[in-house]
Amino acid sequence: MNNNNKPKKYEFLVDDPNVKVLPIMLSLIIGAFFAILNETLLNIALTTLMEEFHITLPTVQWMATGFMLVMGIVIPVSALLLQWFTTRQLFIGTMTVFTIGTTISALAPTFPILLVGRLTQAIGTGLLMPIIFNVFLLIFPPDRRGKVMGLVGLVIMFAPAIGPTLSGIIVEYLGWRFLFITVIPFALFSIAFAYKFLVNVSEVTKPKIDILSIIFSTIGFGATIYGFSAAGESEAGFLSPNVYIAITAGVIGIILFAMRQLKLEEPIMNLRVFKYPMYVHAVSMFLIIIMAMFASEIILPIYMQGPLALTAATAGLVLLPGSILNGAMSPFMGHLFDKFGPRVLMIPATIVLSGTMFMMSRLNMDTPLWVVIIGYILLMLSVSAIMMPAQTNGLNQLPKQLYPHGTAVMSTLQPVAGAIGVSVFISIMNARQLRFLQNADNPTDPVTMDLAMVAGVELVYFIAFAMSIVAVILAFFVYRAVPKEMKESPEQEEEK
Repeated sequence: MNNNNKPKKYEFLVDDPNVKVLPIMLSLIIGAFFAILNETLLNIALTTLMEEFHITLPTVQWMATGFMLVMGIVIPVSALLLQWFTTRQLFIGTMTVFTIGTTISALAPTFPILLVGRLTQAIGTGLLMPIIFNVFLLIFPPDRRGKVMGLVGLVIMFAPAIGPTLSGIIVEYLGWRFLFITVIPFALFSIAFAYKFLVNVSEVTKPKIDILSIIFSTIGFGATIYGFSAAGESEAGFLSPNVYIAITAGVIGIILFAMRQLKLEEPIMNLRVFKYPMYVHAVSMFLIIIMAMFASEIILPIYMQGPLALTAATAGLVLLPGSILNGAMSPFMGHLFDKFGPRVLMIPATIVLSGTMFMMSRLNMDTPLWVVIIGYILLMLSVSAIMMPAQTNGLNQLPKQLYPHGTAVMSTLQPVAGAIGVSVFISIMNARQLRFLQNADNPTDPVTMDLAMVAGVELVYFIAFAMSIVAVILAFFVYRAVPKEMKESPEQEEEK
């Protein structure tokens, strides 16, 4: 075999004159933006769908629960797919599946068909982020990844931020079907753009497919996400049989999956990524930040529409500045990460996060609205300085052959952590409310009920504050990570 044309082990494609990096980035980012935008576009239309199809709230919630469930099933196998198909094949195929799902949803005459379209969309959305992370890791060297990953962070945060506002306008003036119709032209453009400009940047090795691993993964992550999602929707919470049976099956499935991966020579998801300390550090930070974000994105609107008596539209507008600033600041935070490393960002950011969580734990019925707005802005700014830099730094320590597995693990954890975060925080809030009302003289009084909700919100944020203290401690142990192989070069030794 002729190896003359093969790149050196750490020769990154951004320096290859034959590779047009900008079109590759645009292809991926355009597709990701509209796929992620689609995640939140539908949330505001659930009531409309209930009226349109004459269905109940538990039924329509499958539009959200099923979406997360499918993502949790497909993401773990993304590492395998990244090694079986070229970048071009996988991205175009993924966007095609997403577009088919969007078209089915737009034309759906009944709710079951709409749900099929939505779940098809989830397959494409779930695979997109691992593809993008893996491609950018292969194109850019560690000292230039921060700003690029910051652009990804902009997409991840800005798209969901404008989703509810945009969907409200579309539903009111055009109807819910246009939530899907509007996305189709952009998805088709992304496919056409990728067809012309996207080239393969990864190595196709076609490792052995282990069916047992796929079965364990599907049961483990699927049942876990379903169980925790059902706990948040069920009045009985974690005491509901379908909840604790699903969670138990999920935990057993994940354990069997992990044991299987450690025994295989070519695992579907190589858990040896956890041998690298900065990757473990990044995963720990990632989980804490996801939990803190969900504490606010789920609990804060409930608080604003309850004790503060705001409308849903006003509550959405209160959260909008923080979300937009988070996205806008992500590239800047990435640039600072490239220049100064992770410590300069993470230490002050985790302290700000901790202070914000404590401030939120003091919310009451008389809290001025500007305090909530400022608090959420500080939260999202601190998140922009922690989450993407932490992920980038952790992935930077992995050798190239583990890039698909590192991105797959992190991408899998997002819907899992999301489902767990929502159900746990909702359960904690409801339990605190119930205890408050049981001790109240007049539990049916509206003011007493608002006070009970405030007590629940305070407890959730105090727990989030305790978790943020762990993030502060972790921030003092972070260091700039580079792969072991790269440390052999004088440039990297100097950088270190």
